[in-house]
Amino acid sequence: MKTHARTLIIVLAAIGLGASVAALYVHYQMLADPTYTSFCDVNETVSCEAVLTSQYGSVAGVPVAAGGAIWSALILLLAVFGMTPARSEKAPLDSARGGLSDSRRPEAVAGYIFVLSTIGLAGALYLAYASFFILRQMCPLCMTMYVAVIGLFVVSGAAASGLGALPARIGRDLKMALGSPIAATLAIVWLVASVSLVAFFPREAPVADIAAEPVAAPTETLGADEISQFTAWMDVQPRENLGIPANGAKVSVVKFNDYQCPACRQAYLAYRGLQQTMEMKYPGQVAFVNVDYPLESECNQGGIHSSACEAAVAVRLAKAKNRGPEMEEWLFSNQEGMTRDRVKEALNEVAQVTDFDEQYSEVLKAVRADAQIGQKVQITGTPTFFINGIRIGSTLRPAYMEAAIEHELKRAQAPTQ
Repeated sequence: MKTHARTLIIVLAAIGLGASVAALYVHYQMLADPTYTSFCDVNETVSCEAVLTSQYGSVAGVPVAAGGAIWSALILLLAVFGMTPARSEKAPLDSARGGLSDSRRPEAVAGYIFVLSTIGLAGALYLAYASFFILRQMCPLCMTMYVAVIGLFVVSGAAASGLGALPARIGRDLKMALGSPIAATLAIVWLVASVSLVAFFPREAPVADIAAEPVAAPTETLGADEISQFTAWMDVQPRENLGIPANGAKVSVVKFNDYQCPACRQAYLAYRGLQQTMEMKYPGQVAFVNVDYPLESECNQGGIHSSACEAAVAVRLAKAKNRGPEMEEWLFSNQEGMTRDRVKEALNEVAQVTDFDEQYSEVLKAVRADAQIGQKVQITGTPTFFINGIRIGSTLRPAYMEAAIEHELKRAQAPTQ
């Protein structure tokens, strides 16, 4: 076996495992915390979030990174425990017992790793193609994994021997390896951990299914002390003058919004029932205003969403046809894999607008004007809310949003001192 091959395989497998675990962590945080921003979201084209949340980031709801972690862990175990240097004094799998001699074992195990690396390379090339040429975005953690896979393929291929005999001896070698208590225990631990990861990793419900859920009013009930503490906090907060007309409403809830932002979608779903409730209880007194703040360099300071400007323009064009809410619903229900062409097709279907390209440049000016408002008040992420000028940096639970609106209504009705 080539000198240092085992060390290189161990290092590369460890790098692949580390990248996969990091990607799983990012994926989990995006599911658990809508306001989470990954450490590897660098700009519009270099973004873990954009790739991991795309249709290529999961298979049947299971993150592709889970497969990378399982695959890397198996190779790491094979290299650490199966490619140990030859020991002439001890040969637990010697040829007399029908297994591998201790001197041949590292090369044979390298052969098995080469087979696994060939499978991994096929997957990595497919995902790399999808990332670079379809999504046109790069995930640093994914790229690290691709490099590790290619390295393992090259190193294990150089270290392997007797590849043609692998199919005939795999059953025998597996039986002999599992005859060792240590190997059997490691195999069981790896198998249980792999099954548990696939079975219990949180799934994100399909976007279209979430958007189709019936509208419901907030069910959480806040205690008097909770409301008192929250409204006391509101009363001492500075109020920004956004220059956005409330059209006669006493309470203005302004949302700086990006239609390709997962957290904006969750806020949309969380508050749509509340909006209906407020309109029925206080007609004309509460205004919910969307301000476009696309995280895309074409119409803002930049970001990770490649079709957010197109989505904002599409909603404005749909509103001109009295189909704005339907267009918003479509966009929030189809964030995954959103492209300019898909937005154009949806706009045609939803609002019968066929001249998107002709109107795009002119309408984009209005989107940029909205983005400039956000830049002036230093918006750092979407969604960001302002309730009568009070900045709320993330999505409040619906019960707290309702309490905030009720408090502002009472404040507006109170006699001036």
